[in-house]
Amino acid sequence: MKPRINYAKAAPGVYDPMDALDQYLRNCGLEESLLHLVRLRASQINGCAYCIDMHWKDLRALGEDEQRLYSLDAWRECPYYTDRERAALEWTDAVTLIAQGHASEAVYEKVRPHFTEKELSDLTLALATINAWNRLSIAARLTPGAYQPAKVAG
Repeated sequence: MKPRINYAKAAPGVYDPMDALDQYLRNCGLEESLLHLVRLRASQINGCAYCIDMHWKDLRALGEDEQRLYSLDAWRECPYYTDRERAALEWTDAVTLIAQGHASEAVYEKVRPHFTEKELSDLTLALATINAWNRLSIAARLTPGAYQPAKVAG
């Protein structure tokens, strides 16, 4: 697939607000691995090859188990995720597929016991952000494969 839009050349400011959101999320207090897990899941739902490649690599760089990654698409049927992660993934599916259920009260009630109000606010922002990144990347037809994760402090 041929890339279409080079945002950095065409409209360099496009990335600035997105980067500001990511900077906030880096410091919000949610676990880095949880943030990447929900980013990967949302990217799977949206079919964003570039972001799937990125967040898979980020999770592997953090030491994430391969089995949990390749099972993510079937997370409901797999025993590999904590209750908190399951709640985050439930919220990810609901927010990413917002038109299908409008983040129902039933889903919210399942998720709420696992997160403080601030954490749920930050998680929702993380989901809104990755959904925006997915749309930018898919529209531009960014090519997956070249992304390399930052070195993880050991």
